[in-house]
Amino acid sequence: MKRFLLFACSLSVLVFAAGRVSAQADASPTPAIQTGGETAAQSAAEVWLALSDDGRYDAGYQGTAGIFQKLVNQAQWTKMVSAGRGPLGKVVTRKVKDSKFTTTMPGAPDGQYVVIHYDTAFEKKASAVEVLTVLLDADGQWKVCGYFIR
Repeated sequence: MKRFLLFACSLSVLVFAAGRVSAQADASPTPAIQTGGETAAQSAAEVWLALSDDGRYDAGYQGTAGIFQKLVNQAQWTKMVSAGRGPLGKVVTRKVKDSKFTTTMPGAPDGQYVVIHYDTAFEKKASAVEVLTVLLDADGQWKVCGYFIR
């Protein structure tokens, strides 16, 4: 349990520390971007989650936003996520609980973000909430910039 909490806290710090990196995305979305953004961000999140579910953490790292990659390298990420996810076992069920589009995140640069909460059951943790923060990155693609499990 101690390792799980450390994993969640470490990843939360990564999202918070992103505020030190300059903003790369436009902070004033149009309603069309906001509406389509949640759908596109959720699709990107689900692709990323599938890689993590398969233990393909290195491949998942490639789907993270530039601000995330400036804060943690691939080897660090793989070590953290395997230590956090491994003890929980395989995903049994996962369902979107809610998602929210926002242009601001505490401690992070303004941009276009979607925060998605998933109700997830793992083999060794019957009830968890996975929280993914997805950012419209400088290349115009939605990419994960934060992940933690509570």
